[in-house]
Amino acid sequence: MKRSIKFFVLALCTSLLWACSTTGEHILNLHKQQTKKVLIMVTNHQDYPSREDKTGLWLTELTHFYDLVTEAGLDVDIASPLGGKTPLDERSLGWLYMDKSAKRHLNEPDFKAMLTNTLDARKLNADDYLAVYFAGGHGTMWDFRNNQDLKRLAEGIYNQGGYITSVCHGAAALLNIESLEGTPLVAGRHITGFSNTEEWLAGLTDEVPFSLEDELKALGASYHKKVLPFLSYAIADGRLITGQNPNSGKAVASELIKKLDSDF
Repeated sequence: MKRSIKFFVLALCTSLLWACSTTGEHILNLHKQQTKKVLIMVTNHQDYPSREDKTGLWLTELTHFYDLVTEAGLDVDIASPLGGKTPLDERSLGWLYMDKSAKRHLNEPDFKAMLTNTLDARKLNADDYLAVYFAGGHGTMWDFRNNQDLKRLAEGIYNQGGYITSVCHGAAALLNIESLEGTPLVAGRHITGFSNTEEWLAGLTDEVPFSLEDELKALGASYHKKVLPFLSYAIADGRLITGQNPNSGKAVASELIKKLDSDF
């Protein structure tokens, strides 16, 4: 009887020690995860081939995502392929597209400074981030695709268990990202991005260097879009989250936050 009691006490103590150890490890991992940031990547490019107006970052694609992830308690870095200033797409600043939050941010000195002095992607380390978000604007069609530093950062973040996210034309960065097997990461994955219909309605089909929808499909992606253009739409396929158009930044952020919450 005494031997049974001793065995029971020993087993109970062992279980408690294991539980405490596991809990401690979970808290440690959570704390480690929380020390990492979300990397927002924006464009440096502002010129169309033949139009006089300027492109660049579509502002609300940044602010909608930025607001939700920072409200969730996540720290954010804003970077670009070359660092320095990110130009703002002139059309994105029109009354039809701006909201109160975006207007407020443009009057905040610290926020304006982040857009003027974005971090240089060439100097960043993937280990510092738990997710990357490729914000759109037509400028990304020229400086996101085939950029080796964006590829290095995105693959590094993804291969260590992090998330790759994009919205609208930001999906141009996904076109040269590869899996560990050397195949296109988007192949066989449920993906969205700015559609051919939306490009035509925007009047820019003849200005952009390629069709984003066509290129995603050519790499084997299972491309999806809303029946009606310009409605908010985001898809989460594992640790790959994409949004269709400028109105989808919040949906991408919401999907990312849900995924991060479920990780711990």
